[in-house]
Amino acid sequence: MRVAIFDFDGTLYPQETFTLMMNYMKEHPVHSRKYKSFYRALMKPYLAYKMKIYPENKMKAKSMQLYLDTFKGMHQSEIEEYFEDMSRDMNKDLNSKVVERLQKHLIDGDHVLLVSGAFTPMLNEVTRDYAIHNVIGTEIPVRNGIIDTDNGIYHIQGERKNEMIDKALEGLDIDWENSSAYGDSISDITVLEMVGNPVAVRPESRLKAVAEERKWEIIW
Repeated sequence: MRVAIFDFDGTLYPQETFTLMMNYMKEHPVHSRKYKSFYRALMKPYLAYKMKIYPENKMKAKSMQLYLDTFKGMHQSEIEEYFEDMSRDMNKDLNSKVVERLQKHLIDGDHVLLVSGAFTPMLNEVTRDYAIHNVIGTEIPVRNGIIDTDNGIYHIQGERKNEMIDKALEGLDIDWENSSAYGDSISDITVLEMVGNPVAVRPESRLKAVAEERKWEIIW
């Protein structure tokens, strides 16, 4: 069985979802009052990252955690509705070239996975019109129906993507040499290296250099 693995931010969706999340909170009729305290908390890890004293992967995970922390005490159904409302129109902005590839893989009978650090309710809403076999994102921790901010999120990025892909495909006979993966960032490289047909999508400079050196396909 062949698989086709898609990243989301910068690949299927051409922008960074965290910027969208920030703007949505800032303009939200109910939750906008939380924005200033969230923004102040965010500045510490962000500035440390810009000063190169805090790793990018930790900064991204911390940023996602801080965002979720602002909804402490919210019921699970409320936070899922919040992300679903935010994501409802995002499918209009998907990268059409990547969507065409995704649809072709589905038609060809490939097992399609979407793997991203974005929150799972957002991914589910954006891709609801596509028969993706596995949507793997950052889960929102819940206890007794309430968001559990006491336990940190397990942010899906880097080699954690590989871990979750292996878990989703456990027990299946995968033809890795004829499988495909799509990503835009150097952080996607461990996933791209899993398959025989890696595709760099509008790659940032570090991934572009690797893709050109290894003669990988590039989609602009």
